[in-house]
Amino acid sequence: APGAYNVCRLLTRRAHGFYAKDAGVAHRKNLGLLRKIICQESTKFKNVWTTHSASPIAYERGRIYLDNYQCCISSIAQEPRILYQKPKCSKSEKIEDALLLECPLGEMLPSPSDYKSSLIVLTVQNWLLRLSADSGEILEKIYLAGSCCKFRYLSWDTPQEVMVVKSAQNKLPAAARQVSIQQSVLFYLAVFQVLPLSFIGMLEINKKIFGNSVTDVAVSNGILIVMYSMGLVRLYNFQAISKQFMEQPFDLGHEFNWNGQVGVVGKYPFGLPCNIKITDTPPLLFEASSLENAFQIGGYPWHYIITPNKKKHKGVFHICSLKDNALAKNGIQDMKCCSLEPDWIYFHPDMSGRIIHVGPNLIKVLKLKEVKNNTDQMEIAEDFMIVANRENSVNDAVTVTASGRVVKKRFNLLDDDPEQETFKIVDYEDELDLLSTVAVTQIGADGRAHLDFHCNEHGILLKRIPLLESWDVTYSHEVYFDKDLILHIEQKPNRRFSCYVYQMVCDTAKDDESSSHEKTERVFCKKGGRIFEY
Repeated sequence: APGAYNVCRLLTRRAHGFYAKDAGVAHRKNLGLLRKIICQESTKFKNVWTTHSASPIAYERGRIYLDNYQCCISSIAQEPRILYQKPKCSKSEKIEDALLLECPLGEMLPSPSDYKSSLIVLTVQNWLLRLSADSGEILEKIYLAGSCCKFRYLSWDTPQEVMVVKSAQNKLPAAARQVSIQQSVLFYLAVFQVLPLSFIGMLEINKKIFGNSVTDVAVSNGILIVMYSMGLVRLYNFQAISKQFMEQPFDLGHEFNWNGQVGVVGKYPFGLPCNIKITDTPPLLFEASSLENAFQIGGYPWHYIITPNKKKHKGVFHICSLKDNALAKNGIQDMKCCSLEPDWIYFHPDMSGRIIHVGPNLIKVLKLKEVKNNTDQMEIAEDFMIVANRENSVNDAVTVTASGRVVKKRFNLLDDDPEQETFKIVDYEDELDLLSTVAVTQIGADGRAHLDFHCNEHGILLKRIPLLESWDVTYSHEVYFDKDLILHIEQKPNRRFSCYVYQMVCDTAKDDESSSHEKTERVFCKKGGRIFEY
């Protein structure tokens, strides 16, 4: 590289692919151009499609799913279009949960269908299906277990590599409890390697091993996380557990003889064997006590965030070193909010090690840095802040009317009062490196929301996009920003769902004038269990 003589700099840039003429470099350049286009003043986001449903609406990577994943609509095209629609399923075929599976880069896969995106779904009858994301065709089918347990949840241990299927908590019927029948198994976990889909093992969480007060369990990044009713969180090494307590490995589709049963692994009626039997308490990696089991790990060096396990400390967050449990300098974060909804905190998903703390009218981005003259201790410092626009809000305890009469307020407004601009959603768009925020203000009977894009490095406001639909703060809302697409899903009372799709357009003044005289609307109408497009 001409003019660059620093060896470390050259090696770093080479590792990042700056000198390679490959698709990755071109992709990064294209995303940089897209970011500039999105943030320029002439770029608008137009509401191109709206739909309503009596069942939950889901969104995954440019695909909108309706009717319990039976109908898939592509949002990538200029206007949303139906990719596939399957016949209405029975209650026994209802889908409980789903994960989008994408092809890993640089790996040889056994089947051509593995190179295309697919959807892993879990049905109410304990079937695990892999569906084509474009056609809904069943590519693989695995039976998990019989009626002994009810699998309900899908999650990633390692994203796009290792998947975990978790059962609902086992509870005895009332009649069984009355005759003092004991239920020792609380949860089942089935773990799979994906693409190609292979069975790693199934284990049970038994209260004889982990205790009576277990309320939930999860596997994430190779760690078995066990949560207890008194706020205790314990971490175990899942890989070490698998290695130590694995009785026998099994491959999907192979015949097995297990505890007197003969069958095929993953086939009906036998399903999967529980081949990881934990017979003794595994070595404990770490434990912490936190209010409502709220526990997060992140940062560099490793730190964790907890709330002291007392109700009076709700909204107070302690940031401590994972190495020695030492509280970081300035590690107690408390916004002292007076609001109906509490503030929340989490490690920044951009892997920078920073921390995002969100309150009703303030977003703080914090960073870990070494204490001056003490390299063994870390301190929490402010990187930047984003403040809600409340210039016009008046919250004085004493006001004077035009006639000179002094009026005293008997109460103060809450920090998240609907008439004041309040932050509701904060998200990160990793491909464009933008921090997005949704702020809402109640104006009379209607709530108005806008989506803002901020520079992820410095917090500077780059773009503001108004959402046209009314926003009721008492409803549940999800907002997705995916490159040139904005999608707003709203859940109203009585299981009524709405979806609003916005797409990027670069309007000229002439386009604005013509669009004000002509409006096209695309409607999907449901008749007789089928969805028709008009």
